[in-house]
Amino acid sequence: MENSQKLVLIVTLSFSFVILIVLGMICVYRRKGSKKDESWDKEASFEHKEKSVQEMEINGDLVRFDGGEDLTCVDILDAPGEVIGKSSYGTLYRANLVRNDSVVCLRFLRPTCTEKVQDLMHVVQLLGSIRHPNLVPICGFYSGTRGEKLLVHPFYGRGNLAQFIKDGKDECHKWTIISRISMGIARGLDYLHTGLQKPIVHGNLKSKNILLGQNHQPFVSDFGLHALLNPSATQEMLEQAAIEGYKAPELIKMEDMNELTDIYNLGLILLELLTGKEPVNNKANPDQDSYLATSLRNAILDHRISDLYHPDILLDENNGDGSLIINEDRVLGFFRLAMACCSPSPSLRPNIKQICMKLEGI
Repeated sequence: MENSQKLVLIVTLSFSFVILIVLGMICVYRRKGSKKDESWDKEASFEHKEKSVQEMEINGDLVRFDGGEDLTCVDILDAPGEVIGKSSYGTLYRANLVRNDSVVCLRFLRPTCTEKVQDLMHVVQLLGSIRHPNLVPICGFYSGTRGEKLLVHPFYGRGNLAQFIKDGKDECHKWTIISRISMGIARGLDYLHTGLQKPIVHGNLKSKNILLGQNHQPFVSDFGLHALLNPSATQEMLEQAAIEGYKAPELIKMEDMNELTDIYNLGLILLELLTGKEPVNNKANPDQDSYLATSLRNAILDHRISDLYHPDILLDENNGDGSLIINEDRVLGFFRLAMACCSPSPSLRPNIKQICMKLEGI
């Protein structure tokens, strides 16, 4: 009997020991399995993100960049908006984000004017990564279910440079402000042309696309926007630029634009600042040189020096007593630089580095 009890005890202990071993093995396998599942989940998550980029036109999605981390689709789609600009390829809205009581600019791109979002994402990611003190940042990009696309930008309450010049207030004729705006635009363009791994051509540089912040700090907007549009829309952009006087004479097709066509437009902006006049072209001959640049060349030939700049530029900026504190040679140096940028021959135009150096020396 005693031997029988010992046998039962031995069997029970052995059985318990086997159960413990089995349980331990199960725990080990579960841990390994959980790690495998976790790894799979990470891969699945990444795959889902990649897939969402490919299917944005179907599902609708929002890509956020620096400064737009708190944006949501609801913020953008439900924001009360006011139209502040229109073009053949889209509409610009001043939008109030209700949730955080802030104001942004929403640029709506018409579905018929853009490529499929799958073909645009590498451009969107590149443009959204660009940050410079004189460039308007992209904070977010939304693509909707019907192919509509929205770019989210900060809002600048001072408006654009074209309106600033057109208003003709005393500020726009002050040499210090003209210098500050010119230098800021040039630095922003310098970053696009030389500060990245591959140069970015603005493609639609004009005074309407220069926004003004505090102390008249300029912000270049819409750089590279042409890369998001289809060929017919970019050609319409070029035709509109020709009507407004912002088309380099050698530029026939948008795909032929380069850094030197940007330089031509920069020269026109400098002339706008200097003269207070618009570069409106002859609509009957949009392929000719800019009307403003041509008229100023004629003024040089006729020795009408006073037509080359606004006379108020030479007035004392401190007390307005009419004394001349700005040397006319500096103003004429600025004018010669602007005209060099507007040379009908692209090979004679300075590059952006040379322009920045000249502006700093004037």
